[in-house]
Amino acid sequence: MRYGYGYFEEEHLGQVADTSLWQRIIIYSRPHWRKIALAIGLSLIVIGASLALPYMVRLGIDRYVVNTEPATQDRIAGLARLAWLFVGVIAGGFVANFYQVVILEWTGQTIMHQMRQQLFGHMLGLDLAFFNNNPGGKLVTRLTNDIQNMYEMFTSVIVTLFNDFFQLAAIMAILYWMNWRLALILSLLLPLIGVSIVWFSRLARDAFRAIRTHLARINAFLQESLSGISVIQLFLRERDTHKKFVELSQVYLEKNLFQIKIFGIFMPAMELFSAMAIGCIIWYGGGEVIRQHMTLGELVAFLSYMRLFFQPIRELSQKYSIVQSAMASAERIFQLLDTKGTMPSAAPEQEQPEMRGEVAFRHVRFGYAADQPILHDLSFQLAPGQTLAIVGATGSGKSTIVNLVERFYDPDSGTILIDGRDIRSLNTEWLRQRIGLVMQDVFIVPGTIRENVLLDQRMDEERLAAIIDKSQLAALVRQLPDGLETRIGEGGLDLSSGQKQLLAFARVLARDPKILILDEATSSVDSETEMLIDRAIGSTLANRTSIVIAHRLSTIRRAGYILVMGKGRIVEEGSHESLMARGGIYRRLQDLQLLNMPEGNGERNSLP
Repeated sequence: MRYGYGYFEEEHLGQVADTSLWQRIIIYSRPHWRKIALAIGLSLIVIGASLALPYMVRLGIDRYVVNTEPATQDRIAGLARLAWLFVGVIAGGFVANFYQVVILEWTGQTIMHQMRQQLFGHMLGLDLAFFNNNPGGKLVTRLTNDIQNMYEMFTSVIVTLFNDFFQLAAIMAILYWMNWRLALILSLLLPLIGVSIVWFSRLARDAFRAIRTHLARINAFLQESLSGISVIQLFLRERDTHKKFVELSQVYLEKNLFQIKIFGIFMPAMELFSAMAIGCIIWYGGGEVIRQHMTLGELVAFLSYMRLFFQPIRELSQKYSIVQSAMASAERIFQLLDTKGTMPSAAPEQEQPEMRGEVAFRHVRFGYAADQPILHDLSFQLAPGQTLAIVGATGSGKSTIVNLVERFYDPDSGTILIDGRDIRSLNTEWLRQRIGLVMQDVFIVPGTIRENVLLDQRMDEERLAAIIDKSQLAALVRQLPDGLETRIGEGGLDLSSGQKQLLAFARVLARDPKILILDEATSSVDSETEMLIDRAIGSTLANRTSIVIAHRLSTIRRAGYILVMGKGRIVEEGSHESLMARGGIYRRLQDLQLLNMPEGNGERNSLP
């Protein structure tokens, strides 16, 4: 199942899957190549303006300051013209730089907006097993911090690298044109600078990789701790949780300090090389001026170009932190994008047959870990319209059967059939549209009751009112001042556990699935709400193939067929009456339930 990615469609994903990191970054920039080319063109104007200024200073010194042959008035007028030209060049460079920044920022924001959509859409299509193995905080880091670092890559690196290397090459050419001997002195320092950059790049990249990895761990720990704060407080684990967070933060601090130490060595090293080069030029160039082999203007211009030469090197070193952080983030983002689902979905059929609701398990074996099977050679069949109740102790495999029918996982061996067809041959989206699932924890979308029931479906008011009535929500809706338009969830009304269960039944009725899976959870509701839920169950199960993980006697007795699970195997099966008469595990489970029930629950708690 795939979702819209903007520029990055399915074939685009395949195009970038087998390329290097830099190639992938370039490919993702390709839809905006015109804007990036315009930004590069504007940057050339900025570089040209900056390179023209030292030459203009040279002309001013040699023609109008040092040269005494022209009249004083002519020299002053010449300096004035040169000064106006100097201001004009600076103004032109300022305008070009302004538009370059605007274009790059807009392009970077657009690319990151599209990449964030692509990454989230890709994650929505991954298997449930992926999310079991990757904490939510870690994935949030990919969508926030890592995407932001990629934004810095597109705005500060792609064009900046081109600018800086072009400027370095242009300055070297100008220096050799002006005085090749002085330029040769600078060239002797280039190997030292290159070795320093290579050494720094390796250490910095490793440091930033460690920083990004540990930041993801901190985010994952925070997400898990905050989501389970009630459990932490209940079991008095605040001190231990805080201690663990302090340990994670300390490691994160140490990794950041290591990165700072690397920059603390590299930056002064660049300043040292710059000072050495300038000192050599003043010594040798000053002697050339004294011997009149070189003009004073040329020496001043040479020193200015030297300052411009080391400026992009300093900027590269300063922005190298951005480069390495962005590269580390890019690796993690593309690694997530390259993650493929292990359960490929069949292509949608042009004419899908109407689902009848027959479900069959044939010798199914499955385990969440390969060496720890949960289900062992499980086989059963459920006819269309039949209700199956599954009972058993915790860990017997009840919820695993639900996960397999919904195709959250595929069996390790054996076959699951829907209407006689292997579930793996069905389109997953089509399958899930026809299977309703009521879970123990009901997810509430921040919005109105109507939006939570319909979930973007369109339905006339008459049918919606009938669904509200069948799901036993009508009384609740009538009590609310805004009725169906009452906001619930975050920022709105907080529903009780029982009311959320009734809302879940309304969702199922709105979808009208052929197969219903019900994971009952009514242990924490009052008697009145339990009665409403019992009625809602009756309305929801009618005329549907149903699989119920049963905890209540009334629901179990409503089922025509019952499976008793034990350690991943069927230990007993049959109707309620036959299993009670057998006097086995099922009878003992029912007796235990009756012993734990409060008195006065009436006929629902009595055995036949």
